[in-house]
Amino acid sequence: MKQGLFLVVSAPSGAGKSSICQGLLDICPQLNFSVSYTSRPPRPQEVNGKDYHFISRENFLQRVKRGEFVEWVESFGHLYGTSRKTVDKYLQTGKDLLLDLEPRGAKKIKKIYRGGVFVFVLPPSRDDFLKRLKKRGHESEEVIQARLAQAESELKEISWYNYVIFNKDLKEAVKQLHSIYIAEKCRKEILSDEIKKFMQK
Repeated sequence: MKQGLFLVVSAPSGAGKSSICQGLLDICPQLNFSVSYTSRPPRPQEVNGKDYHFISRENFLQRVKRGEFVEWVESFGHLYGTSRKTVDKYLQTGKDLLLDLEPRGAKKIKKIYRGGVFVFVLPPSRDDFLKRLKKRGHESEEVIQARLAQAESELKEISWYNYVIFNKDLKEAVKQLHSIYIAEKCRKEILSDEIKKFMQK
């Protein structure tokens, strides 16, 4: 069976990761998106089942006990997790999957599934990163400082990622992520079944 490719994108808060992922999905209809589960309340304009599956903390922890998440983390008092069933469904049927994960979750995925492609998104500069966080508007100065501290910790994880994208321009960042996806689709490991079929006499 044709092997599916899973592409994991991570970034510190405010780097524009979600916009880049959506940009890639817009031009790659064959690419599926793993919608994470979270215990946090939805923000304005967020849609349940599209941006996240919004569930209660109690419901989330029950799913943890049942082993339904391939990875899960707690961030700023809220829980976030990736459905094991969703990931397995796509990869086992040879379909490509895009995951939007923070480094802690991405590292767990990397240990479980082989052959993934891991991309880290950075803002143009640290000053720009701080401006982006403050523009969010809905968070206190205390939370912003906590996010900055977390970002410093997350930056140390870049070493094991396959690619880094500086989000200086959204269109260019989407183009770069698209180029990574297309190139990775040509890896011989991904095309092993097609290669074997071609080589058969």
